[in-house]
Formats: sequence, C-alpha cells, structure tokens
Amino acid sequence: MICNLCPRMCSAERTSELGKGFCGLTSEPKVARIAPHMWEEPPISGEKGSGAVFFSGCTLRCAFCQNYEISAENRGRTITTERLAEEFKRLEQAGVHNINLVSPTPYVDSIIRALDIYRPNIPIVYNSSGYERVETLKRLSGYIDIYLPDFKYSDDSLAVEYSKAPSYAKTAVAAIREMLRQTGEAEFDERSIMKKGTIIRHLVLPNHTKNSIGVLDIIKENFPDTLVSLMGQYVPHGDIKKYPKLQRRITAREYEKVKNYLFDLDLDGFAQELSSADEKYIPQWDY
Repeated sequence: MICNLCPRMCSAERTSELGKGFCGLTSEPKVARIAPHMWEEPPISGEKGSGAVFFSGCTLRCAFCQNYEISAENRGRTITTERLAEEFKRLEQAGVHNINLVSPTPYVDSIIRALDIYRPNIPIVYNSSGYERVETLKRLSGYIDIYLPDFKYSDDSLAVEYSKAPSYAKTAVAAIREMLRQTGEAEFDERSIMKKGTIIRHLVLPNHTKNSIGVLDIIKENFPDTLVSLMGQYVPHGDIKKYPKLQRRITAREYEKVKNYLFDLDLDGFAQELSSADEKYIPQWDY
C-alpha cells in the first residue's frame, strides 16, 4: 500500500514486510496488549472494563508518551487481520463493555477488514491522538460508535517541539468535527455506559497551563456541548531528557488552575484525580 492515512501524507510504501514513512510500520496489525482495561473514563470502563487493543506505533510519537515503548519504539507482535477479528470476539465473550482501539490510525485498513469479518454486538471505540485526517475518518463512518480523541495542543509550537506535528490544533478541530458528525450526541445505557458519542480528552502538562487553557477555549468555541475529559495523569516518561519542563509531575496548583477554568467555561465531562499520576496505571506490555 501507499499510505496517506494520517495528516503527514507520507505516501510511504507499506507492505507486510516493509514499513517506511514517519511511523515506520508495516501494513499488518501490530499489537502490544489485548485485554480488558479498567482505567478509561467511567462510561467507557464501567465495572467490566473496556476491551482494549493497544496497537504498536503512532502517528504522533510524543516525547512524553507514557506508552513510549510501543508508540515510538514500535514494540509489539504482528498478527493477521483474521486474528484481529478473532480477538474482537474473544474480548466480547469476556464481557467487556466495548472494543477499544488504542492508537489505531496506521491500521485503519486492517481494522475495517477485521470488522467486516466479525462485528461485535458492543460499541467500537476509536481512541486516538486527535491528529487525524478527515478523509480517513470518513472511511470509518458506520464502523465506529465512540470516538475518544485527544486534544493535546492549542500552541502549535509545542506540537512541533514535543510531537513533530505541525498545524495540530487546526487538524484536531477538523477531525473532531467529523467525529461528532458521525456519532452525534452522546448516548448511554441504563448502567450509564456509553453507547455512542465523542469524548474529547486533554492531558495537562507540567509548566504548560497556558496551553491547556487555550485547548479549553478552542473546545468551548467549537464543541461547547461535547463531553471533556481533563487528565492529570502525567508522569515523566518517554524520551524527555532534552525537555526540562517535562521532567516532573504537574502540581496541584497547576491542575486546579486548569480544572477551575474548565468549570468556569461550563464544559461538561470528567476530571481525573491527581492520584492517577502513578506509573502503576501504565499497562504491562505482554505482546
């Protein structure tokens, strides 16, 4: 395949054995962990967990990623599309609330084929960086029930510095608008588990409350009725040796500043406790 799935538009050649372009991934699905996951937002994890498929590789490769081992170093195990469909069925049989596709963008072709082979009778979640190409998202219409996009940056200079992602904010706005077009308003079942909809996530970074406030302003302007998940789970991780500002957890004062602004804007959603900033919540990659 010649790949233009993400906004980088690499036109990279990707085959079952060859991976070029920014992500460096082959065309076959590569996974690091497939298991019930309890640490998503309450309407996603519920009591039985979210059926998470953690894909290897990423279109952003953030320097601070808590999953750096798999997102930047591409560690994982290659499986067939048929096996991916079987894993969807296995997770569904385990009783999870949904199938949670984590960092799925490089594998959209395989995901569509796998869902054509077997479509679970539970919601399909697309859990991504927010750095998405609208044309790719349109191909997922009818396949995805819930979108969980990050909105990482209002400051594009930070997006370039930490994630090598030019025009991040504009790209994320366009992507989330397409996600909302597909899902419409959030819907929940009688257990308050999400059946359909979009939740926008934002991770507060140390020393960058201005960036976070800018993100909330953009959300308020463009998506005022969309659920927001404010995350305080940042722990120093990944390849941050040359970024002194990222080499500590966020402070209670920083988090309260951003959280209070979220409330002032009257945005609905969720705010993590700072106790979530703990490495024990980073999944164990068993490949």
